[in-house]
Amino acid sequence: MLTSDIQRSYKDRSVLVTGGLGFIGSNLVIALVQAGARVMVVDSSVQGCGANAFNLEPVCGDVDVFPFDIGDPEVERPLREADIIFNLAGEVSHIHSMLFPERDLRINTLAQLRFLEACRREAPGRRVVYASTRQVYGKPQYLPVDENHPLAPVDFNGVHECATAHYHYLLTRLNCIDAIVLRFTNVYGPRMAIQIPCQGVLSVFLRNAVRGEPITLYGDGTQFRDPIHVSDACEALLRAGAIKNPELRTLNVGGGSPVTLLEIANELSAQHCLPATEFRPFPAERARIDIGNYCSDSSASQTALQWRPVTDLCKGLRETLRYYDEHVTRYLQMGRPCNCPLGHR
Repeated sequence: MLTSDIQRSYKDRSVLVTGGLGFIGSNLVIALVQAGARVMVVDSSVQGCGANAFNLEPVCGDVDVFPFDIGDPEVERPLREADIIFNLAGEVSHIHSMLFPERDLRINTLAQLRFLEACRREAPGRRVVYASTRQVYGKPQYLPVDENHPLAPVDFNGVHECATAHYHYLLTRLNCIDAIVLRFTNVYGPRMAIQIPCQGVLSVFLRNAVRGEPITLYGDGTQFRDPIHVSDACEALLRAGAIKNPELRTLNVGGGSPVTLLEIANELSAQHCLPATEFRPFPAERARIDIGNYCSDSSASQTALQWRPVTDLCKGLRETLRYYDEHVTRYLQMGRPCNCPLGHR
């Protein structure tokens, strides 16, 4: 729950959110509107990246949406008006990045470089909060993973996000912008693009649950993650946007206690009365980019942002399922299969 001082930080402020029609972006936009901010969204709705106009339905009359790419020259106009910038645009699928690496490069690196150059020209010194991923660490060398863990991404998406994070760091060192990079673990919750293949294990689990189908696990299901509810992720973003004179420019944002994939599958199955979970051998083509077990050390963000995750996994999954049950036609075409075998991300 945002404290009053954080809410005051956004009241009547002009805020730009890139990727604001997507999953995390739309939830952030709604929170900003509720805090009294004047919100602008830049989102080109690239196919496969999760944009969904319905995501902003609760605040559609209170948000200005600019339907162009963050690398386009037109981005300069909303940038000039922005007091704070949340940079969430990009492709999130690690599998797609391996299939189409140049596409991922264009979306997650080249467009980002052009956007940050525009920030330098049109919004000098502004706070820019960049939403990155724990995938930049690759296969963990130790657990929990802190911000000092070596960067060794196992796919092109991780490589490109590493590069973009360093663009933010460089321009911050040059006093051109004032950036903070948040590295998120598996975020879940309402408005997730469960209709799009290869968006991650939780997306697949939720899609199967909504469709009433059994959840499939590769291996024995003992791999673990520390999933974070999108409301907790958005609070971390908002606090990062408001913090003054940050000492740390990179912060992990995870869900706290690790939980196995089998435990997540069992919880969803129990809540939605699904058929028994199915187990299959791990696909060889996915094993190459699988990172095994993962959980974040988020102690630095808890100290720097005065933040901690508060949403219980069972409650968060229940709320998420309720959202999709109510709005299923906005996200799924029931009866159509999703032909994309996934590993565990």
